[in-house]
Amino acid sequence: MVKPNRLIHETSPYLLQHAHNPVDWHPWSDEAFERARNEDKPILLSIGYSACHWCHVMEHESFENEAIAKLMNENFINIKVDREERPDIDQLYMNAVQIMTGSGGWPMTVFLLPSGEPFYGGTYFPPEDRYGRPGFPRLLEAMAEAYKTKRQDVVGNAQLLRQHLDQAMQASTGSAESRAPDSEILDLAAGALRSRFDPRDGGFGRAPKFPPSMTIDFLLRYHYRTGDEQALHMAALTLDKMAYGGLYDQIGGGFHRYSTDERWLVPHFEKMLYDNALLARAYLDAWRLTRNPLYRRITEETLDWMAREMRDANGGFYSTQDADSEGEEGKFYVWDQPEFLEAAGPDGELLARYFDVTESGNWERRNILNVPRPPALFCKLEKISEEELEKTVSAVRTKLYNVRETRVKPGRDEKILTDWNGLALRAFADAAAFLGRDDYRRIAEANADFLLTKLWDGQRLLHSFKDGRARFNGYLDDYANTADGLLSLYQLTFDERRLTQAQTLADRILDQFWDSAQDAFYFTARDHEQLIARTKDFFDNATPSGNSVSADVLLRLGALLGRRDYYEKAERLFASVAGLLAQYPSGFGRMLSALDFFLGPSQEIALAGGPEPFASVFRKHYLPRTVIAAGASNAVALLRDRPPIGDKPTAYVCENFVCRTPTTDVEEFERQITEPRSPGASRRPLSGKEGG
Repeated sequence: MVKPNRLIHETSPYLLQHAHNPVDWHPWSDEAFERARNEDKPILLSIGYSACHWCHVMEHESFENEAIAKLMNENFINIKVDREERPDIDQLYMNAVQIMTGSGGWPMTVFLLPSGEPFYGGTYFPPEDRYGRPGFPRLLEAMAEAYKTKRQDVVGNAQLLRQHLDQAMQASTGSAESRAPDSEILDLAAGALRSRFDPRDGGFGRAPKFPPSMTIDFLLRYHYRTGDEQALHMAALTLDKMAYGGLYDQIGGGFHRYSTDERWLVPHFEKMLYDNALLARAYLDAWRLTRNPLYRRITEETLDWMAREMRDANGGFYSTQDADSEGEEGKFYVWDQPEFLEAAGPDGELLARYFDVTESGNWERRNILNVPRPPALFCKLEKISEEELEKTVSAVRTKLYNVRETRVKPGRDEKILTDWNGLALRAFADAAAFLGRDDYRRIAEANADFLLTKLWDGQRLLHSFKDGRARFNGYLDDYANTADGLLSLYQLTFDERRLTQAQTLADRILDQFWDSAQDAFYFTARDHEQLIARTKDFFDNATPSGNSVSADVLLRLGALLGRRDYYEKAERLFASVAGLLAQYPSGFGRMLSALDFFLGPSQEIALAGGPEPFASVFRKHYLPRTVIAAGASNAVALLRDRPPIGDKPTAYVCENFVCRTPTTDVEEFERQITEPRSPGASRRPLSGKEGG
């Protein structure tokens, strides 16, 4: 038995997986860098995460190999980082690897000077020369030899790379324009998406295909703004194809990470909290706009999976569910034909045709359940009614689920990350509001309480919680996503505490993250550990960037609280990224949605004398540029000086802060909030008191 290394004292499941490697691993620490300086050794930095398949492969091939571990221990100080715990480190060195190699990924392998500057890097390396890559032992020997005998070249390479890194981060902000972009940017983005759209299978670009949740949100809003039917078609076809494909778990609900093919059939089977939170919201908004019952079903099944499989007893949500079980990728989810027919019972033959189950299989001689023919077409072919099919599918899914529950489940990374929980908080709060699910409200309340008791120390948010310990300073995404979720929770419950909590986080964002020279937000706070560079993140990739969410939060909070400074910061941020938006319009789904809100016309609703009956009417409609407040608090600017009329619940409907005649009549209220409005209306800046 190998004596455990220093990772045994960590809480991250990913780090603990490496605690019994023969490699002398350090966590990221001052001790590791001090040892590198004292022993004059380069640092080998390895970054990954627990649900990463190739991370597990490299561990088994190299880090468990005694001979390779000996090479590592003799020549390097070895540091292992969980990218989900330390996204700041991951982001910084991923930028460096991409500059060096033109691409990136995990596991990430980077060689550093004792000062922390990188001089060489890559991703996965095999144990011997393979796949056009050098074997890891050969690479280790070359890096160690270069450090010993060509030190000047190595240091020069690190300095040059540092210059490129600084230049890339400076350029990433773009050149600040004199004003925020106008709606032409939205048109440009929609056009760019049309050019990349897959008209047969939905999605954008070629395989592998990742679920484009934030792009779908933007397209729905663009359709609402312009009436563009193609935008709605692109969103709807993508949602349909993902929901019926193997990307979606047809039995247990929830989405896998991505599809390896263009048809959404064969997924990489890991499930991520953030994907499911974002997709639940995308399907919810699509249901609100179209009332397609498929989208409601997928929303609820996804959230139900999150509540059932990913929720801590105290209200937090875990991070990931692995792709593998019993050493095989996807084993928990796939079926061979005989076991499917036996589990399904008398309706097995019919449902095998429905779920694409065959004797030869559709993936490695087994079957990934998917629905290749939409239910209406299937019913026509089978000569049965849609009601009969729906009833049969529901009964058989329950049988299949119960059989599947007897299998060995994939592993789960049970660390609780603040930023991903913020995404889940908004998903549950929005679903509770628009679907009328009180159980979702209770889940959202418990999640907010968890975040604000376990991960808020009275001064700052912390990023990660595991085994009773909260660790690591919060990043921009932690503050922005949590504030975003709290805002949605306020607009569900109208509990003023939630608005105050969101405001506290927004003020901390402005104080700790704002770069006044570049008019954008840093990823790390001013009081964060000093790394070799301080990064900013703008692109909406797998998760929305903290800059995008912060812009949205500041706009919505500004409307509710009358905070003109919030609006001004958002406007300056939009101006700062205008060049990037014009250059890469399809890479900013969440930023474009925030810009859509900014460009207006926005709608502000104040409900005096209590939220009902008006809140229920509001929630029947898709109104993406609307904020709503209820109650009698002077602390909420939107409610100030807007009393009930004759002690009756009264609604004040405003557009760009100019209000219509208040009403106590529900039908008049519905007319006011839904009548067509000009998207070209200019935004009226906030003043001390709103119009009307």
